[in-house]
Amino acid sequence: MNYRMILYLSGQILRVLGGFMILPLLVALIYQESASRNAFAVTSAVLLVLGSLIAWKKPENKSLYNREGLAVVAVAWLLMSVFGGIPFLLSGDIPNFADCIFEITSGFTTTGSTILTDIESMSHATLFWRSFSHFLGGMGVLVFMLTILPHNDTRTMHIVRAESPGPTVGKLVAKMHFSVRILYSMYVALTLLEVVFLLFGGMNLFEALCHAFSTAGTGGFGITNNSVADYDSAYIDIVITIFMGLFGVNFTLYYLVLMKKWKAALCNEELRLYVFICVISMLVIAINITHIYDNFWQALRYSSFQVMSTISTTGFATANFIDWPVFSQVIIILLMFIGGCAGSTGGGLKVIRIMLLFKIALRQIRTVLNPRAVVMVQCDGKAVDKDVVNGTGAYFVLFAFLLALSILLLSLDGHDLGTTATAVITCLNNVGPGVGEINPSGNFSGFSAWAKILLSMDMLLGRLEIYPLLVLFTCRRNK
Repeated sequence: MNYRMILYLSGQILRVLGGFMILPLLVALIYQESASRNAFAVTSAVLLVLGSLIAWKKPENKSLYNREGLAVVAVAWLLMSVFGGIPFLLSGDIPNFADCIFEITSGFTTTGSTILTDIESMSHATLFWRSFSHFLGGMGVLVFMLTILPHNDTRTMHIVRAESPGPTVGKLVAKMHFSVRILYSMYVALTLLEVVFLLFGGMNLFEALCHAFSTAGTGGFGITNNSVADYDSAYIDIVITIFMGLFGVNFTLYYLVLMKKWKAALCNEELRLYVFICVISMLVIAINITHIYDNFWQALRYSSFQVMSTISTTGFATANFIDWPVFSQVIIILLMFIGGCAGSTGGGLKVIRIMLLFKIALRQIRTVLNPRAVVMVQCDGKAVDKDVVNGTGAYFVLFAFLLALSILLLSLDGHDLGTTATAVITCLNNVGPGVGEINPSGNFSGFSAWAKILLSMDMLLGRLEIYPLLVLFTCRRNK
């Protein structure tokens, strides 16, 4: 294990984090918020100095392989989850440190769960930093760092594989660092496009930026207590619904579209299943809740928004689904598990894993019926690599174990079953709201400090897809 290289890159992360805090500092200056101005200024300065001291000298041994890549990602995200919340504490917006950790971890992991009971009382700088943390966490802070710092392709590949969601990560072009820049450029372009559309919908620039950041990272932090519902605008609902869907799609497909490879993009098996699940869920829920609203089309508007918000794991709300029939609530909870596509900014198990798990089960059934048959798991007309198949099964087992263990531990905090179970489900899948006390109109403030730390760890495990943190806590110095 190359510990010096891990330490060096951790210092770089602190510098990048400190540099990004200049943005909310500017917001505090614009809105003349002295407490937030001082909080972000001090934290930014400390991180820049500390990061520079740690990364002052690049180690002679610059090698970075798979294990180091996983460890770097785990260390970086743990540092971000601690230091990123310090401005909340210093400004007084969130006076409890456990709450600060929960809030910023929810931001960076793009979960969107909150402990805030009065969001509108927060400073503009705090609201901006919460939403911007979604934007940074969506594509990955380390991925951003690799777009601006010189790294060879071997190091880049191992870090991107560890930080990017989904079973596999490949190159778009020959050089991996060019691929990273292409992906991030598309990410930024889509975000700016949403900002423009939201401005046309009547939002001011601050509101449009915050909502676009939250949508891009599929995080869901709002700037009002009632989230997007406060705008009560069909236009804004439609715009955000469309962009939540777009950010839940594998970004490599957008590159194929840019390269005019429309057929390869549109025939992607995961994309077709993703669209199918979304459309069917929207229609079924709309039919089920029509009696609550004036007509079917209004019901479809709210069901479409909530379905896309849930499957993309964004967590915005225009309606409180706890008021819907149980049938619709169950569909929403199932969508929490599915999540977006691999290579998107969405959380959850990912559509590709759900698809592969079903294909693995079907293969097993066919093998039992005909033991001599050689049945391959295929995706997009090609045989899926054996390592990917095995990895999918192993990930699901680990996910199920951590889900059950976390629910068992959280049950000690004394909440009802629905609140306890969905708190873990929504945090581990990086969705945001749940049922019971944590429904879209509620929050996580009722949990104890240790429970918030547990849920914060679940968010990190879900966003990093378990392995980086497991490697960090099990790694030993190689002899």
